[in-house]
Amino acid sequence: MNQGIDLQESFIKSLTDLGLSGGLAKAIWMPLPMFLMIIAATVGVLVCVWLERKISAAVQQRIGPEYAGPLGVLQPVADGLKLVFKEDVVPAKADPWLFLFGPILVVMPVFVSYLIVPFGQNLVITDLNVGIFLWISLSSIAPIGLLMAGYASNNKYSLLGGLRAAAQSISYEIPLALSVLAIAMMSNSLSTIDIVEQQSGYGILGWNIWRQPVGFLVFWIAALAECERLPFDLPEAEEELVAGYQTEYAGMKFALFYVGSYVNLVLSALVFAVLYLGGWEFPIPVNAFASWLGVSETNPWLQIITASLGITMTVLKAYFLIFIAILLRWTVPRVRIDQLLDLGWKFLLPVSLVNLLLTAALKLAFPFAFGG
Repeated sequence: MNQGIDLQESFIKSLTDLGLSGGLAKAIWMPLPMFLMIIAATVGVLVCVWLERKISAAVQQRIGPEYAGPLGVLQPVADGLKLVFKEDVVPAKADPWLFLFGPILVVMPVFVSYLIVPFGQNLVITDLNVGIFLWISLSSIAPIGLLMAGYASNNKYSLLGGLRAAAQSISYEIPLALSVLAIAMMSNSLSTIDIVEQQSGYGILGWNIWRQPVGFLVFWIAALAECERLPFDLPEAEEELVAGYQTEYAGMKFALFYVGSYVNLVLSALVFAVLYLGGWEFPIPVNAFASWLGVSETNPWLQIITASLGITMTVLKAYFLIFIAILLRWTVPRVRIDQLLDLGWKFLLPVSLVNLLLTAALKLAFPFAFGG
């Protein structure tokens, strides 16, 4: 079934009908989805900050923000405005260029990674045949920015924080990549569209979470470590390292680290939903509803409803995972650095390797169920 409306084709066709050339219409279209995705990612950060405050307040039997807008929804905006207008202080003996590019290298790859997140078969900015590989590649740039920020600050605490952050990120990228590789093996593709389509047709029973129970746990633990969420927030562990690699940062440079962390959390939840929870797929197949009601799959209203459901389901699945991540922050204690590295190298890495080999064996033994 064609999942919704092809927005690009409809937009370009409407402009060509007005007399514009096809090339000019495509040039007008190109920046629009990227600009829209940046806005959506930024709004996602504000929503996550508000959820973090309200959920943590509920866990601790407090009220949380109430007065900055209805139910405190404008509190994240107030925090952002405060950071925008704060003085940007650069240490006297810091390397100014590395000090500047550290936060940028942390944030930019995360925003670029949103290009491959699908909200429907035709509701994706770019359908690359190596989409998941691109996401993993871009996420590997962040440790360079963290290490650069710690080194450029000319502060021993910042340098130690940058080293620990880079070690943490690298150690958890490998099991994360191996768990994603198992999904790609079952889907016979690295395209996010193909991965979702491979889970379609059977509703909730076709989602990869049932065929990859170990892989989804490894992926989620590694994703939390990549996003520096508790119990893996050692790079910002105030008790041990003052404030980690961002000790000397202020104003918007300081804010960029937290923007990157929250944007990465939303991105990881969206990718998790695509890989393991069927992406835009409804728990009961929409085409089954259509056939029961006798509605044609090419009906325009059905296409609009399907596209709307796809966006809604993707966002709901992602924010359910964000709720779990926030709840974990106020449930489990922080681990030590040796425990963190032991978990990554001595447990998650072997488990993810065994899971990959087991997936390959099941693919050969049961090709109808594991994408042979």
